[in-house]
Amino acid sequence: MAEVLSQQEIDLLLNNVKSGKEEKPQPEQQKEAVLFDFRLPNRISKNQLRLIRNIHEIFAENFASFLVSKLQSVVVINVTAVDQFYYSEYVLSVANPACLFTYEIKNTDIKGILEFTPELSFTLVDRLLGGNGLGTKQTNIITPIEQKVLQIAVERVMLDLKKAWQQVDKLDFIVDRFEPDVDFAQITSPNESVLLITFEIVIAEKTYLMNLCYATFAFDTILAKLSSQKFTSLRPTKYPGTTSKEIITLNMMDVEIPVTVEFGSSKITVKELLELEKGDIIMLSSKIGDESVVKYNDKKLFYGIPGVSNKQRAVKVTRRNLNQNQTTI
Repeated sequence: MAEVLSQQEIDLLLNNVKSGKEEKPQPEQQKEAVLFDFRLPNRISKNQLRLIRNIHEIFAENFASFLVSKLQSVVVINVTAVDQFYYSEYVLSVANPACLFTYEIKNTDIKGILEFTPELSFTLVDRLLGGNGLGTKQTNIITPIEQKVLQIAVERVMLDLKKAWQQVDKLDFIVDRFEPDVDFAQITSPNESVLLITFEIVIAEKTYLMNLCYATFAFDTILAKLSSQKFTSLRPTKYPGTTSKEIITLNMMDVEIPVTVEFGSSKITVKELLELEKGDIIMLSSKIGDESVVKYNDKKLFYGIPGVSNKQRAVKVTRRNLNQNQTTI
């Protein structure tokens, strides 16, 4: 069937015939071909990577809370990168000697590596043993004693990973062994892809790195359970850290302080005081039914009514002493 020209196209042809010129069509610019490597380790989609990042942000928040309680210092942990690499590329990036703990997920073929940088390892050991984390060491070799100390943090990492992944499935993370050389860790073949999650750990204004490396050749069963609908409500807020004031306030909440209750007062002469004997009665200025005074450090804080609770003497607080500034307690 012949192509029907529009009136605009007919007018354009007539104008070209009258002028004796013919516009040549401009050649289309060819797009440059980009070589594609079919061996790229992209087993996990971008959407699944975002969900995995959310899971490990929850882990980072929980692990930071643990370190705050153990190190008694301000700790902030952020997820800085979630990438896929060849295992051979990851091996080349690890220092030697290193601080590596291999782990596995129970009832699966998934294995992984928990990597502490040497600086982070020595800081954790120093602070867990009561130091200030500013000490130095001649070598980067982790001794057996230091391995036992780090085991406290490693076991907590496994527990917090289990809690973070519980939205997907019940996964038990189990520590396998310590390895100072990445060549002996060997969680997968060099040509297989791994999922590398990098954490930035800030302890007392100093920054350290921690890595989690998953072998992804057996990750398909877990990836199948990752659903964006399941994680719509799983959007953790950025962990702001804990200040020194909050740490001190939290610890002071369990401190016991002496509190006294004054039922009444009276004034007597020195002669009456010297003549006091067993059975004598001292008249108080307060009457029956009057409120007693609750004191701390000789400061009137509250008023209350005396009574009995669970067969013990007690005072029911009725009101606060408005004349006493609370900040002076």
